[in-house]
Amino acid sequence: MSEFSIAELDASSPGFASQLENLLAWNESVDFDIHRQVLDIIASVRSRGDSAVIEYTNRFDHRQVNHAAELELSRVSLKAAFDDIPSEQAAALENAANRIRAYAEHQKLQSWDYQETDGTVLGQKITPLDRVGLYVPGGKAAYPSSVLMNAIPAKVAGVGELIMVVPTPKGETNALVLAAAYLAGVDRIFTVGGAQAVAALAYGTETIPAVAKIVGPGNIYVATAKKLVFGQVGIDMIAGPSEILIICDGQTNPDWIAMDLFSQAEHDENAQAILISDKVDFLTAVKQSIEKLLPTMERAEIIRTSLSTRGALIKVDNLLGAAEVANTIAPEHLELSVEDPDALSRHIRHAGAIFMGRYTAEALGDYCAGPNHVLPTSSTARYSSPLGVYDFQKRTSLINCSKAGAQALGITASILARGESLTAHARSAEYRL
Repeated sequence: MSEFSIAELDASSPGFASQLENLLAWNESVDFDIHRQVLDIIASVRSRGDSAVIEYTNRFDHRQVNHAAELELSRVSLKAAFDDIPSEQAAALENAANRIRAYAEHQKLQSWDYQETDGTVLGQKITPLDRVGLYVPGGKAAYPSSVLMNAIPAKVAGVGELIMVVPTPKGETNALVLAAAYLAGVDRIFTVGGAQAVAALAYGTETIPAVAKIVGPGNIYVATAKKLVFGQVGIDMIAGPSEILIICDGQTNPDWIAMDLFSQAEHDENAQAILISDKVDFLTAVKQSIEKLLPTMERAEIIRTSLSTRGALIKVDNLLGAAEVANTIAPEHLELSVEDPDALSRHIRHAGAIFMGRYTAEALGDYCAGPNHVLPTSSTARYSSPLGVYDFQKRTSLINCSKAGAQALGITASILARGESLTAHARSAEYRL
């Protein structure tokens, strides 16, 4: 077993800014071989449709599919999967689904308009996307929570048809994933994965319909494919490694904090877990808790590598200093494990999700609190937001000029258009004067 170590930084030290920058650096190198393979797969699916999807599915997932119809699972099979899972799991899925749906209902954008004094009406029309594709990892990875988090907001938004794709290596399905799809109201599900699934959703085949947007996590091939089909379709985001940042005032049980750090570090070796405190004794206590609890973890080596290579314990002078560091990091998950989280949260500008108080473990947000767990990573919380109902709705501007309004606006438009030497624009407005 390798020896545990973790970076220990002091925000008041002269070199802190560069140390923090190096700690946060995450530049996933472009694998040009993968890029080329994915381009070939996309081109093949575009030109050969179902036959290419079947060929890649048989090759990569070790299956023996002969006809495209074999790739689709029925709603009956989803219901059967839900009926067959243990009652405890069914109840937990239902509770999570209900909470996610209730939160999503509050997010729905509404159409609006207003009338000006001359009778001109301006407004905005909100409409759902016609069809959305949801990618769900298969094989060893089983993420029913991701199904709920991606599918339920889409259905609340009013998406006309939700198409789910999930790889089934050697034909093996995951009952929890199918049960979650049933609860979330997924309309159609195809047992296809990888870049070929993304290409099929983007361009359509004889069997798999083309969608307007693709959401959901996947491996490097899936992420690369999503990047390459963007523009043909919308995508949710290209997610980096999972992250957690905890600000603690030293009064929370250090074992709790250590386990919260583990909760994200166990995702993979590149995940990032950082603790900030103004109490140096507490940072020491948490480090001792990490050393004590780490040997008890099933994914101990992954956690060890994550904490040793990308983790940190950061000492600050006060909690306002901690908030400043947090805004620089712009973390995916931010825990405010302090006496007055509301007061401290007012100083936080950039975070995917904020978990308030000592009893709000980040893991609750991953599964069942209600807000979405699909969050911006790699400091992109500086400009982006969690996945939500609004990602499945689009806005259309409405302009209805009265005769009097056309006179006033026409003069302004004409002057500006001629200033840009676009005389057809100008004359189009002038004709109505």
